[in-house]
Amino acid sequence: MPLVSVILPTFNRAHSLPTAMGSVLTQSCRDLELIVVDDASSQDIAAVVREVNDPRVRLVRRPVNGGAGAARNSGIATAQGRFIAFHDSDDLWLPGKLAAQLALLGELGAEFGAVTGPKIYYGRDQRLRYGAGRVSVTPSPEGRLPAKGDQVGRLLDENRLSVQCALFRGDCMPPGPWFDERARANEDWEFAVRLAQRTRIFEHTDPVVLGFVSGDSISMNSRRQMLGELLIAKNNKQLLRRYRRQKAAIMRDTARVLLRTGKPRMARQWLLGSIAHYPPSMLTVAQSLSRKLGGGVTLVGRRLRLVQ
Repeated sequence: MPLVSVILPTFNRAHSLPTAMGSVLTQSCRDLELIVVDDASSQDIAAVVREVNDPRVRLVRRPVNGGAGAARNSGIATAQGRFIAFHDSDDLWLPGKLAAQLALLGELGAEFGAVTGPKIYYGRDQRLRYGAGRVSVTPSPEGRLPAKGDQVGRLLDENRLSVQCALFRGDCMPPGPWFDERARANEDWEFAVRLAQRTRIFEHTDPVVLGFVSGDSISMNSRRQMLGELLIAKNNKQLLRRYRRQKAAIMRDTARVLLRTGKPRMARQWLLGSIAHYPPSMLTVAQSLSRKLGGGVTLVGRRLRLVQ
């Protein structure tokens, strides 16, 4: 049995798949299996995998396209390793990624079920603006997950765990599907919130992945990202009763996407709902609007005051 099972979903990325596979197969830790999951591509992914010609590689073909979460679940169902890792078919693992994270998990206590690190992103800057020549490290080292303390609340504020940047103990989640297959974006965020309720996550500051934003990147689809956030709320109703501020933020994000997609009436309902759910969020909304108008807003007592 291999030490690590690496699951790599792909959909019509025959052009970038060999390089992505190579960044896994050339890792200094060679005790691994690489499970390539073809998510019902129209391209001949099997031919690409055969060309790599490495006995550690297995191909799983899905008959129907289900998205990254469903493809990862298909890979997990056949994984044999003690540890689980994920990769994306248009990005690269940095050399030594696997060995460094195995060493970290070996040093940490059994209460830590996962380790993760940041990604160097080409095609996007720190303010999430897309375009050629932009480079960022995400997530920022500021705001790391606390080794001790409330990791769930921190993850509800911001997704600090991109699954391709992480390494997991195989038993960190219960048997069965890890990812909610209804989510076509932000499925790793939804997963991270549930994971943090079962085990602790160690976030390291050394980048472990080179990521590239392309025209078909899931991160470019704001509507799918919004639906992923709504699943976080739906799947954690009881939890979010204790995290009212974070639930209000999810509602505000939904309002922004609805406004951008031409649904102003629904956007208004979600925005007013966020304020009703957590009244201090009104200050956040007012500050955002005032910055666009060239001023500022502060809260004095129970009143908002404009600052020029």
